[in-house]
Amino acid sequence: MDKETLPEWAWLFLGLMVAAVVANLASVVLQISTDWRMAIIVTAMAPVLVYVGVWYDPDRQYYWEQSRAKIFGDVGFLVVGTAVGAGIAIALTIDLIGSQFLRDLVSMLVGFLTGWALFWWRNPTLYRPDDDASPR
Repeated sequence: MDKETLPEWAWLFLGLMVAAVVANLASVVLQISTDWRMAIIVTAMAPVLVYVGVWYDPDRQYYWEQSRAKIFGDVGFLVVGTAVGAGIAIALTIDLIGSQFLRDLVSMLVGFLTGWALFWWRNPTLYRPDDDASPR
């Protein structure tokens, strides 16, 4: 994939659309309750949200020089953290919030923030503003 073909926002949009469609299809095939589908969807979207930025940003290219095991572990932390965060948010709000839309928003926010926090915890130098923080 060539970064210059599309701007970053377009890659992000396309990735999120593909992730949402795949997650929705998986939820329907697996007959996941509509109350819990957002956990599947946000879990599929989280790697796209994180990794498109890391892939597209020239200052973060050193991330891809790490071992494949480290990158695989990062993806695992991100996916599991997102699923757990979204699941907890849904479990806590399923009886408290009557609106499916508001429950979905809360689960997306909590799930993504939990997953991203775990990803950041494993890669704190990736998001430091100064240039001296990146290990080269």
